Amino acid sequence: MISAFNTPVTILSMGFGRDLRAIPRRMEFEGRMVEFIDNGLRTTIQRGEKMAQILAMSDGNRTFHLRSDNHGGSWTLIGIN
Repeated sequence: MISAFNTPVTILSMGFGRDLRAIPRRMEFEGRMVEFIDNGLRTTIQRGEKMAQILAMSDGNRTFHLRSDNHGGSWTLIGIN
């Protein structure tokens, strides 16, 4: 079951993958810190001039689906499994 949010979140810590793409390591959601345990799954979507990244990141218990519209500058939580 997926809970949909479409809510902006604050990324507290970033890391980088082998391809030097930004990867969130910790985020704040509803006043709590969530720490991700892996690099997650990523896909890039391009619509005309606009580009977005969709990530599925896990904290070990839940999977958080995040979208970045700004090369890692702004993040939106789009759902939680």
